[in-house]
Amino acid sequence: MKNFQEFTTQELNTKLEDLKKELYNLRFDHAVGRLENGKKLTETKKDIARVLTVLRQRELGISAEPVKAAKKAKKAVKED
Repeated sequence: MKNFQEFTTQELNTKLEDLKKELYNLRFDHAVGRLENGKKLTETKKDIARVLTVLRQRELGISAEPVKAAKKAKKAVKED
């Protein structure tokens, strides 16, 4: 299981986009009959749900972005 709590919010948004594209391709492959491992479809759906859960928790203030992410953000602002 992946620990999405350790990702920054920006990384989570990127991961979400990638997972949605992957889900689209898996559904297409399944419809055409090319999908060999149906479990991959289920796992991708669950990963999307996990990412959305972490993003929502951060939005509500239940969990915070990792400290390393905050340091990177401050560093990026200083460099600009």
